[in-house]
Amino acid sequence: MIEARKARVATVSLAGCFGCHMAILDIDERLIELMKLVDFDRSPLTDKKTFTNRCDIGIIEGGCCNEENVHVLRDFRRNCDVLIAIGQCAIMGGLPAMRNAIMHSDAPLRECLEEAYITGKYIRNTTHNIPNDPALPLMLDEVYPCSDVVEIDYQIPGCAPEGDIIFETLTRLLAGKFHGFSSDSIKFD
Repeated sequence: MIEARKARVATVSLAGCFGCHMAILDIDERLIELMKLVDFDRSPLTDKKTFTNRCDIGIIEGGCCNEENVHVLRDFRRNCDVLIAIGQCAIMGGLPAMRNAIMHSDAPLRECLEEAYITGKYIRNTTHNIPNDPALPLMLDEVYPCSDVVEIDYQIPGCAPEGDIIFETLTRLLAGKFHGFSSDSIKFD
């Protein structure tokens, strides 16, 4: 008897809070059922930092706020057949995108960084320097949702989405039965 190949899934967190990965863990004991269907590849859940094989599904949380986020997202698009943006940060920029309003106001980037690292009320920066190491990724002019950078196949909204909706979406997608969400399945508290 030849066993069917498990689907390969990769996940990554970009500019966000890692809450969507915690929501994946909220699948709870159904993770055992999910593990019968999938093998996780590149993911903080497995601590694999690079792709080992092409993946059937890539799950992205967080938006793009720096050049490293863009590089990682494009790498996911190249290495995953289906790409899912999960959570509001990946779909719309989320909380990190609040800086977009500041960056487009009268305060240029330099003034924002000075307040964040030097002049802010609660800052204790004895060097009075803004971090500027070549190892730090360059900030983008604003925070972008993933769909502004690459083609996204599906979106799971929420902040963070419930484990139930993540599990249902993945299992239906793997079974070829996912055709979008019913209006009563998406709730915002």
